Amino acid sequence: MRQTSFADLDYDHKKRQTRRELFLAEMEKAVPWALLLEQLAPHYPTSGRRGRQPMPLLAMLRIHCMQQWFSFSDRQMEDALYEIESVRRFAGFAGATDALPDETTILNFRHFLEENKLTAVLLETINNHLKANGLLVSKGTMVDATLIHAPSSTKNKDKARDPDMHSTQKGKQWYFGMKIHIGADVNSGAVHSVTVTSANTADISELPNLLREDDQAVFGDAGYNSDEYKRGARHLGVRWCVNDKRKPNKSLSSKQKKRNRKQSAVRARVERTGQNYDRWCTSIGGAGAGRAYFPHHQVPVRLPQDPLPGLGEERLAGQPAGRPSQPVPAQEAIGRRLGANPPKVGWKP
Repeated sequence: MRQTSFADLDYDHKKRQTRRELFLAEMEKAVPWALLLEQLAPHYPTSGRRGRQPMPLLAMLRIHCMQQWFSFSDRQMEDALYEIESVRRFAGFAGATDALPDETTILNFRHFLEENKLTAVLLETINNHLKANGLLVSKGTMVDATLIHAPSSTKNKDKARDPDMHSTQKGKQWYFGMKIHIGADVNSGAVHSVTVTSANTADISELPNLLREDDQAVFGDAGYNSDEYKRGARHLGVRWCVNDKRKPNKSLSSKQKKRNRKQSAVRARVERTGQNYDRWCTSIGGAGAGRAYFPHHQVPVRLPQDPLPGLGEERLAGQPAGRPSQPVPAQEAIGRRLGANPPKVGWKP
């Protein structure tokens, strides 16, 4: 056991705690670390072999979480372990003279999660923990999409752009990269569903993949407006709380504007979630890897290599790449996600 130093005593008796220390203390209690370790331990390399031994799993998991919470790159995360006492203590290291992981070790742990497709497992474990503690009990979902801008330059080894990334226009600005689609709980704002597509994929096409089977209400911005999906949702007993979109040469009525403001007050939480989601979203299953570049940090994401189904369409099992031969109506697409007999709506937005 390491002997307490004067520096430790001085740190423990300082006058106030920083916001980072308060946040980490809250995460220490809120995150189900034991449950997450149960999911990771069967895949993590064990000690007993020759050479350098693997870092403790709990320490690497905590470092990975802090890297996403504080938007640290691999190099910045390594520097923080040496410079910031609260970060080092949260990771489980006593001092800067301990054997701290370097940026390559941190990168390899993230690749370990990607290769074993464990990020989706961790998200599901956390959501189950929230449900068990009564923190994720609402019957509504807020949906939103966030663009991940990436360099479009071809000045690289392959002299080509990433084939999984595409360009899209938002307003008068063009973006190249990918798009994260998020489904969050209405009451708590906790993310329960995530998908990643190319940037030119329509928001509405990923809606069925973001809903839960027991959802009774759907909140979204005007990008999810669709008469076909609206009729399908109403047929299944799902409250359709998606903002109305202005049609060409026709303004919204005062009633529509009032309804949009009322619904926007609810879905504003998922807008903030989308803005901050790049801090901790690492990878979503599939084949073919791409990397999106953010200021000060990088987030690797995975995209499917096959073409994505369009609006109102779904690829059948075993069907080759290309446009599906049999389009699936939106009503059936949402029905598959919500189940054949959804509960009656009692939602009051």
